[in-house]
Amino acid sequence: MTTFIFDVLEDLHSKSIDLSHLTFILPSKRAGIFLKHQIPQVTQQTAFAPDIISIEEFVEELSGLKSTSNTELLFEFYDTYTKLTPVSEADTFESFSKWAQILLQDFNEIDRYLIPQEKIFSYLKAIKEIESDHWSLEKNQTEFIKNYLAFWNKLHVYYTHFSKSLISKNIGYQGLIYREAVENLESYIQNNASKQHIFLGFNALNTAEETIIQELLQNDQAKIYWDIDAAFIANPKHDAALFTRQHKKNWLFFEKNPFNWITKNYTKDKNIQVFGIPKNIGQAKHIGTLLKKIIKEKSSLSNTAVVLGDENLLIPTLNALPENINALNITMGFPLKSIPLASLFEKLFYVHKSSSKTFYYKDVIQVLSHQFIKPLFQKDSKNYASSTIETIEINNLTHVSIEKLKTLSEGFSDYIDLLFNWNISTESILKKCSELIFIIKAYLDQDKDTNLLSLEYLFRFNELFNELTRLNSAYNHIKDVSALFSIYKELLASETLDFQGEPLQGLQIMGMLESRVLDFETVIISGVNEGILPSGKSNNSFIPFDVKIENKLPTYKEKDAVYTYHFYRLLQRAKNVFILYNTEADVLTGGEKSRFITQIELEGIHDIKHQIIAPQVPAINRELIVVEKDNDIFEKLKNVANKGFSPSSLTNYIRNPINFYYQKVLKIKEFDDVEETVAFNTLGTVVHNTLEDFYKPLVGSFLSIETIKELKKDVGKTVSYHFSKTYKEGDIQKGKNLIIFEIAKRYVSNFLDLEIESLKEGNQIKIIAIEASNKVEINIPELDFSVKLTGMVDRVDEVNGITRIVDYKTGKVDQSDVEIVDWEAITSDYKKYSKSFQILTYALMMQKSEALKFPIEAGIISFKNLGKGFLKFSKKDKEGAWAKKDTLITEETLSNFKEQLHQLIVEICNPKIPFTEKEL
Repeated sequence: MTTFIFDVLEDLHSKSIDLSHLTFILPSKRAGIFLKHQIPQVTQQTAFAPDIISIEEFVEELSGLKSTSNTELLFEFYDTYTKLTPVSEADTFESFSKWAQILLQDFNEIDRYLIPQEKIFSYLKAIKEIESDHWSLEKNQTEFIKNYLAFWNKLHVYYTHFSKSLISKNIGYQGLIYREAVENLESYIQNNASKQHIFLGFNALNTAEETIIQELLQNDQAKIYWDIDAAFIANPKHDAALFTRQHKKNWLFFEKNPFNWITKNYTKDKNIQVFGIPKNIGQAKHIGTLLKKIIKEKSSLSNTAVVLGDENLLIPTLNALPENINALNITMGFPLKSIPLASLFEKLFYVHKSSSKTFYYKDVIQVLSHQFIKPLFQKDSKNYASSTIETIEINNLTHVSIEKLKTLSEGFSDYIDLLFNWNISTESILKKCSELIFIIKAYLDQDKDTNLLSLEYLFRFNELFNELTRLNSAYNHIKDVSALFSIYKELLASETLDFQGEPLQGLQIMGMLESRVLDFETVIISGVNEGILPSGKSNNSFIPFDVKIENKLPTYKEKDAVYTYHFYRLLQRAKNVFILYNTEADVLTGGEKSRFITQIELEGIHDIKHQIIAPQVPAINRELIVVEKDNDIFEKLKNVANKGFSPSSLTNYIRNPINFYYQKVLKIKEFDDVEETVAFNTLGTVVHNTLEDFYKPLVGSFLSIETIKELKKDVGKTVSYHFSKTYKEGDIQKGKNLIIFEIAKRYVSNFLDLEIESLKEGNQIKIIAIEASNKVEINIPELDFSVKLTGMVDRVDEVNGITRIVDYKTGKVDQSDVEIVDWEAITSDYKKYSKSFQILTYALMMQKSEALKFPIEAGIISFKNLGKGFLKFSKKDKEGAWAKKDTLITEETLSNFKEQLHQLIVEICNPKIPFTEKEL
């Protein structure tokens, strides 16, 4: 396969033109590397290399102006804006930057297409007056109307002042540089009469570029080579040749000179395969699969390119590449915004955008736990970032002050100041960011070999903050953290970390625009969806569509044609083409395949193989976890048994033995997070502790209505006290927490009302025990070690001579939850019988401790179902509404339960029965 660049060089060489004396002008710098590489293939003589430059470099040379960054242009434009706008009417820099970017793009387009400035700005002003229902003719115009029309009146003034200011500093944006280049063209032609320019690979040209190239052609100082196929240019409706047809038709030069070149490469045999794949990650994975197949067939990836229509696919694609790729070149840089360090500064800016004196705990935790920050707080064997986070979680600190953070971090108050004390000038903020970078660098320097990549990250961010410092020092437009954050994001979005690779060898990974002028034998194009290729009808401009048409400015039609050309040009000389698109409907890009795919299918030139690829997801049969009880585990089980099985731990085993193993044997606790909203277990603890405080002094005495009424007076105070103890420093004064606080008071108050109603009905209630702690040994003949039961009963009382064991539940419990039909099911059906199991275990413990006399009752008081009163455990003789219920717990009842309990504990402690996970 010969490339377009080689064909151009071969043609020049065949005409005996000395390549050394030529100036090659290409659409991009990257194409120049390939051109320089192919010169030795054309000429065998030793010679100096020709000048090879991009069109932007050539135009800069013509204009005498240097291109500058978009961010610096924004600062320069704000200078113009503030000089021409009264202080009282001027936007802040942050507000200005949001609309000024669009206006700068419009200035750029107006200049690149050499539109008379005064004419188009006057035209825009007149249109806005008409669109505004002749606001300009209103007698009593509001301030809004005046400001709106004044903005359009000032556009030409803004433009004139801004462009003159830039020219005086010898800098400019692309459009201004092009306009100035055209102004200087005549002088350049006269001063470089013997210089020959070779333009190659161009397609869409703006008016300034057309003017420059045509003038050089007319003065016999240039040659131009187009790269277009006959299949496109012969079809008047094919957008791949939209611009080329216009150039061929409209340029006077081609009336008497040949049009080089119209080739016939596209119609040659090609292997074109189209793959519809779900999601972007699926595309990246399939790229890896295709590359493996190519390596297997050709043993190398030379002359192979992966072209990413959506450049966000870069990282997934790199992760999906086969491991045996030796030579690789990535023309796109790694976006700085995707680097871990970017998340740190983004979080710091976000934290300081508000002027609050305290910081939300999640923000603090994200900063302190960041991979670049946490190691800085290490001292001896203790990490003070971790201990600070732990204290925040334990004490439910939803908002934390700087003073509190300094106290918690002990000797690291300087770092806390650096991270959180930003309520100062912009200069100081930038200085703090730079200081932080150098502190992190000092830490990483301790192990340079391991941290080379991280140090590279730091270097690039140091450059970024140096640029911010320079811009702020030169212009002084950044007045607060919010404005600084906006400019930081603007700079960050355009910065990349460049890859090192082999520009001329192996696999090439590039974006669509970087493929200009280049040819590859095998091409993989991803992201070929509507909204990506082409990008669709976006119009980010102040210039209306009809005005653009009138002034021959590009619209979405021309933008689509540019992508059409690049897409088809990749296919022209390629032999193997793999086109990938996303089949899934996404919010922004849709799930529709690109019109380009439909077009090549309908053309009928090539046999297109179209497949919908589903990712190969292996059927993974999840194996339940099984843990054999070795000697070590069995010894730990003995210790658990000796300390005592609680009712909740036993029901946990019934629910899922593996959870019992994690919590009781391995001692793995669940992660405790900060409770922003009071958790349900915290609410239960508060209610339990409040009732304990109320009833503990009444143990051994009969309740009276007067006593309960006195307790009601202290509900608010006591609940508040226990919230402060349990919820620590969490805020219960507002929002959901205040509602839950009121619910806790209502639970307690309603319970006391229930007691009063019961006493009014003539019931005699005597408190026997409150929060009665029990630890009893039970005899299990099958086990040769001690087994105990342990637990705390919320309340034991005596009502009309019958002893009751009462368990409080803040959740909802129904009568059916404490009824049992089949004794054998009590240790197997967690969902149905767990509550019955718990209260019977309490009853058994109380009996073993000889604290009760039969008959007794046991049950639950549900605070969410208080209307049902005391829900008694009952044994039913059968299922159904008419079944006979026995609510008294006798020795026979406990004997039946004890038999099931013994079997359960024997199973738990049997070394031959492993802990086996239940499929829930």
